[in-house]
Amino acid sequence: MEKRCETLGEGSRLNPAPLGLAGFGFTTFLLNLVNAGLLDSSALPVVLAMGIFYGGLAQIIAGFLEAKLGNTFGAVAFTSYGLFWLATVGIIMGYFGEASTAGMAAYLAGWGVFTAIMTVATKNHATTTKFVFASLTALFFLLAAGEFNPTIHLLGGYVGLICGASAIYASAAGVINESLNRNVLPT
Repeated sequence: MEKRCETLGEGSRLNPAPLGLAGFGFTTFLLNLVNAGLLDSSALPVVLAMGIFYGGLAQIIAGFLEAKLGNTFGAVAFTSYGLFWLATVGIIMGYFGEASTAGMAAYLAGWGVFTAIMTVATKNHATTTKFVFASLTALFFLLAAGEFNPTIHLLGGYVGLICGASAIYASAAGVINESLNRNVLPT
């Protein structure tokens, strides 16, 4: 999700990556405040609303815009993680019944595998992008294992805070650097 502004239509220029990274980062940070035990479950309504709208819909929009620009990586990443957030909200809300521990572990591990693949694809991307994806890979596998061990779950929450903060930073760098037409925040 490199710095670039490309034309979507007559006279319009856009880099959708900061939107997708912000949606992902803020939602991930909020959920992991709960996972790390820093907020209790009474914060879940806020997390779930963010999961639907900012983590979900905003990332899907960013993914579609990346597709329009011809960026396969951005399209796959933002659309997939936007849909992840919508599915996760559905699971937490119990829309499809109660998820078993093993089912949640498999779900999270599957996303860990997907994210590991995406991490490999960041080889030629900015350091911040590599870090976001590497920390997200660790987060998914820790949360999968954490389904069976509360200490690992708590550790996953702290890794999630780092992951979310790194995505927020990457988003801020994208907006600030592009708006000021110079590299203020290193990526």
